[in-house]
Amino acid sequence: MEERYNPGVIEAKWQERWEQSRVYQVQEDQQRPKYYVLEMFPYPSGRIHMGHVRNYSIGDVVARFKRMQGFNVLHPMGWDAFGMPAENAAIQHGIHPAGWTRQNIDHMRAQLKKMGLAYDWEREFATCDVDYYKWEQLIFLDMLERGLAYKKNSAVNWCPTCATVLANEQVEDGCCWRCDAAVVSKDLEQWFFKITDYAEELLDWTERLPGWPERVLTMQRNWIGRSTGCEIDFAVKGADVAIRVFTTRPDTLCGATFMSLAPEHPLALQLTREDRRDEVKAFIEKVRRQDKLQRSGEEFEKEGVFTGSYCLNPLTGREMPVFLANFVLMDYGTGAVMAVPTHDQRDFEFARKYDLPLVVVIQPEGETLLPQCMEAAWVGEGTLVNSGEFDGLHNEAAKDRIAESLENRGQGKKTINYRLRDWGVSRQRYWGTPIPIIYCRDCGAVPVPRADLPVILPTDVAFSGEGGSPLATSEDFLAADCPRCGKPGRRETDTFDTFVESSWYFLRYACPQHDKAPLDREAAEYWLPVDQYIGGIEHAVMHLLYARFFTKVLRDLGMIDLDEPFENLLTQGMVCMETLSCPEHGWLYPEEVRENACVKCGKPAVVGRNEKMSKSKKNVIDPDALISRYGADTARLFILFAAPPEKDLEWSDQAVEGCYRFLNRVWRAVHDNLATIRGADISADVEGAARDLRRITHRTIRKVTEDLDGRFSFNTAIAATMELVNAIYTFTDKEGSPGVLREALEAVVRLLAPFVPHLCEELWQQMGHEGGIEAQGWPQWDEKALVQDQITIVVQVNGKVRGKIEVPADAGEEDIRRQALESPNVTRFLEGMQVRKVIVVPGRLVNVVAN
Repeated sequence: MEERYNPGVIEAKWQERWEQSRVYQVQEDQQRPKYYVLEMFPYPSGRIHMGHVRNYSIGDVVARFKRMQGFNVLHPMGWDAFGMPAENAAIQHGIHPAGWTRQNIDHMRAQLKKMGLAYDWEREFATCDVDYYKWEQLIFLDMLERGLAYKKNSAVNWCPTCATVLANEQVEDGCCWRCDAAVVSKDLEQWFFKITDYAEELLDWTERLPGWPERVLTMQRNWIGRSTGCEIDFAVKGADVAIRVFTTRPDTLCGATFMSLAPEHPLALQLTREDRRDEVKAFIEKVRRQDKLQRSGEEFEKEGVFTGSYCLNPLTGREMPVFLANFVLMDYGTGAVMAVPTHDQRDFEFARKYDLPLVVVIQPEGETLLPQCMEAAWVGEGTLVNSGEFDGLHNEAAKDRIAESLENRGQGKKTINYRLRDWGVSRQRYWGTPIPIIYCRDCGAVPVPRADLPVILPTDVAFSGEGGSPLATSEDFLAADCPRCGKPGRRETDTFDTFVESSWYFLRYACPQHDKAPLDREAAEYWLPVDQYIGGIEHAVMHLLYARFFTKVLRDLGMIDLDEPFENLLTQGMVCMETLSCPEHGWLYPEEVRENACVKCGKPAVVGRNEKMSKSKKNVIDPDALISRYGADTARLFILFAAPPEKDLEWSDQAVEGCYRFLNRVWRAVHDNLATIRGADISADVEGAARDLRRITHRTIRKVTEDLDGRFSFNTAIAATMELVNAIYTFTDKEGSPGVLREALEAVVRLLAPFVPHLCEELWQQMGHEGGIEAQGWPQWDEKALVQDQITIVVQVNGKVRGKIEVPADAGEEDIRRQALESPNVTRFLEGMQVRKVIVVPGRLVNVVAN
């Protein structure tokens, strides 16, 4: 038996036992309630960081707690293995993405096991496994058949030097991250998923997810962006074409004086007069090099160019010049905006810049707006003017009247618009799931027959990072006969966006070995939905929205009977640490600073603010080094104790030391009393100090249970257990009441088991128990033990504390008042004074008012 706390030996011992006994492997069991807890799976970057430690420690506490409560707990782990970082590494280090990814998975798996995480490793898979992505290809074919997948032209970021499409994050200040060449916008045929078909349902269900943070739901509602408004057609003068706009403000239509088109609009060049063509083309090229998000920002300079064409206002007949404007995006609405400069600030600024007319159509109550005197657009409510038959209407009432008028004329209609756009899933990169399409000169795009799946991503390709995807140069991959006519064709060289893999992985965990279909319906119905999902707020929109969409698609394809994938969602905060830098050497790792100086040059280190841990700023802690020094249990305890899980956590070396010292105290508390408690009977019939300790024990059990059961207040649960340990150290009747001491020590060990499982398993065994601690179950509190015989009441005189009294817990107000006035210390302060009032707050205090 170890005489001192040695985390290295203890943790290795129990990790080996857990693995050998396969204690965390689970199967469906209809006789037990299930609980599915899941952390967002990691990208195999090669090393875990403190953000991983926090995320997975939170999930592990939940899994272990629920298992001790008797639930059949599914807690799986896998790898989001496709994507751009592997290609970057392949280019930089000359290693194939597949080899780089597999090496990293092996290393990170070993790191996670060193943390003692209770995963069902038999369910592990990586999204780059053929046995995973073949089912993704089949789902795509089903979606294609249902009209939920389609192909169309779309603008992409294109690097002409690398001859490849770049993701938004690969474009830095308008240039390619790799070669620094200017990035241009280029139209390419892209595959899309029709997520807009589910926009209304996705929005509706945000009102039916009470277990989600309101912040996340709000972000999703804003991303979906439902707007009720009107589609209006503006005929183009001298052309057999109309410009369609969507607006939520049909009440301002008579004030529209010009039209703004997105430079990417399909009519942009068609409406450009010949003498304007060179200037318009130059403007389009300029805007194509600008960041879309910056273009729509309020601070971005509004610029435009006149096409030479005019459209007609359907209510006033006014000829409106058609401009291209850099702040109009093709991704929202129709890519065309009727410009009402007096009632929209962007239009106002644009009109002033290009000397375009202003017409006021809404007058605020009690004021008269004059266009020539306006310094900003009026965006509030008011009464319509300069609007013909609609003059005098309140602008809100005018919205419906004008929409109805346009609909009667065939020039518009009421409609609902969504900011959400269909999901572009094509990526012109190699390391991803091949899209199962064959192109035939005669038959066009033909789906790969289901019997021919999977389309396997070849690994014997040359990967240089230049000239686009290596799939386009692999004749073995490209060559394929058309499934319809048998003539030679070629395979699709695009691969899926990696968000596709992460949109259904949580479903596959229910049946990772199933080889007949993407999902085993019976297993999926048992385990799903995920009861508790845990991940970063940065995934609030894209990943979580796509996962919700995919769940609904698979439901409609008949694979599952499920509307939403995640019952409850916890978005954990970041791990932050102060930055350190040197005037000569820049950012410094913590270990590069000793005695407040840079170890490289001796100059004073500059201490910066607390920021999210980042390799770029070197304010990081290596989890391996932390575990090697203090043990995984200390790392887990600190990360769970330092802050509530949803809040940011500030790193503190002193707090880590404090957690390590506490675990040593727990170790000594058990070891110092092993001889005393061995064989002692636990009894409820105790008095005095023993009764007090028993009350604290059961109060702690109740507190920790309530903190963990749905609230996830890990820090307060740990703090309560620390108080119980303090009570054990100060207990004065250990020899006289060994059963009470045993009960308290066993409660400490069982309550801490989800947080620090290695230490608690070891102590549980040393206390003489057979079997693992989780098999013992979660401790239950005894309500009778919580009842106090005596309570302490604070006594104040004129609001100042002058003494304390001990009274029976069931004492009445009159008895409490009498005892307070008879307290020697109180009577001393009342000498020479007359008592005017005695205020009794039951169970808390007495305040004597005297003068």
